[in-house]
Amino acid sequence: MGSSCMAAVPPLRMASKAQMLLLLLLVVCRMEWGWAFEFTVGGDMGWAIPPANDTDMYNQWASKNRFQVGDTLHFKYKKDSVMVVSDTDYDKCNSSHPLFYYNNGNTDFKISQSGLLYFISGVSGHCEKGQKMIVKVLSGPASPSPGGSPSTPSPPGSNADVAGLLPTSATVCSLAASILVALVAH
Repeated sequence: MGSSCMAAVPPLRMASKAQMLLLLLLVVCRMEWGWAFEFTVGGDMGWAIPPANDTDMYNQWASKNRFQVGDTLHFKYKKDSVMVVSDTDYDKCNSSHPLFYYNNGNTDFKISQSGLLYFISGVSGHCEKGQKMIVKVLSGPASPSPGGSPSTPSPPGSNADVAGLLPTSATVCSLAASILVALVAH
């Protein structure tokens, strides 16, 4: 008889149902809820007055990253502050009407909507020396609220703090994936 086009190929090992479920869960979680990331603003330098010859440092840093709703910006600084301001106040380095203000040296800003965010230092003269940044937030997995300004965090102890205690869909997805991995391993 003639030779067959089908050479003897060893059969491919089929993944187990649990492995397939794990893969499907991970794909769905990433597509549906995304993964939230924490970005340390300015990298190792943190939030400080940039060197005189690098006054666009923070905007360059921001442009190299992709921010989505749910991500967190971590600001590390000493004897300074971080503010979110309007685009007009950003251009003028005006710190008199911040939409968000912290001066605790270790600030986490959770991104709650897509669009542009304008950050400046609240210390006199720092913004003019380049301690300011525009962050472009891409439409993310969460539903962005309309408008261009970030939501103002609630003061500690307010009822809004309870929302931070509830698990996010990404947390639930991560927990489900961990359980499935444990089941597959046994």
